[in-house]
Amino acid sequence: MTAHQSVLYDEALEQLNIKPDGIYLDCTFGRGGHSGGILKLLNSAGRLLALDRDTAAIDSPEARQMLADPRFSLHYASFADLTAVVEQHDCLGKIDGILMDLGVSSPQLDTADRGFSFLRDGPLDMRMDTEKGLSAADYLAQVDEQELVRILFEYGEERFARRIAKAVVTQRQQQPVQTTLQLAKLIENSVPFRDKHKHPATRSFQAIRIEINQELEQIKTGLMQAADVLAPGGRLVVIAFHSLEDRIVKRFIRAQAGPKTNPGKLPVKEQDIEQGQLRKLGKSIRAQEQELRQNPRARSAVMRVAEKR
Repeated sequence: MTAHQSVLYDEALEQLNIKPDGIYLDCTFGRGGHSGGILKLLNSAGRLLALDRDTAAIDSPEARQMLADPRFSLHYASFADLTAVVEQHDCLGKIDGILMDLGVSSPQLDTADRGFSFLRDGPLDMRMDTEKGLSAADYLAQVDEQELVRILFEYGEERFARRIAKAVVTQRQQQPVQTTLQLAKLIENSVPFRDKHKHPATRSFQAIRIEINQELEQIKTGLMQAADVLAPGGRLVVIAFHSLEDRIVKRFIRAQAGPKTNPGKLPVKEQDIEQGQLRKLGKSIRAQEQELRQNPRARSAVMRVAEKR
């Protein structure tokens, strides 16, 4: 395992049910924690494909080291590109396991220049792919006030969304918000009171990050493609870190696990009902106490597992 501490590391490897000669896909390479664990369980015939839309992950020392392994390939791609990458390797319908570790990674949070953290001062960026799209600063400089209210409320579940949006618009008329601590302070001054164990900027930073990276749409697209590219018996393992992500995953698995079509005739026979592509495996999985002591960020992680029919 690499120095980077991957959440639910042992549980992810166990639930992937890795076959030594199988083909696997890690949709969020990060710093290669989960990928490194998968490679250790593969023999010379096994293969691992990995994706990441963060160029810092693609160019990391961990990536360069692992790319020396002929069984491994790494692609600058998002969840929405999943099928294209699999097709490139002629593996459509042959993938034995897919891991999706959602949300922002620890290296992204810990690097002030990336702009994800309200605890570290840096440019207000928040883009997972720094080569594309608007930065958070550019987004806040032009977003309509009512649209910002919607984003803060829907993606951050922020009850003071109206106050915060109004403060952002008022501030940018004088001087645009350019840094993480400027935004964090603006939010802190906008809310009438704060939760005991949560920084007042937590929900807003989450909401803005989700919006500029189109994270929820990426997840929905990636899940649909994952179900399509898996081999029969292949596993889909997804780790979510907040309720919006987990709700999407939970509903997707439930929808895919149920009846896909109704034959429209009576009596209905079981063989006439076409089933969805997946079946749910077990209950949701959370980090154990030992991992929580070593890595408090694992506290919110929820893992869900499904298998291709």
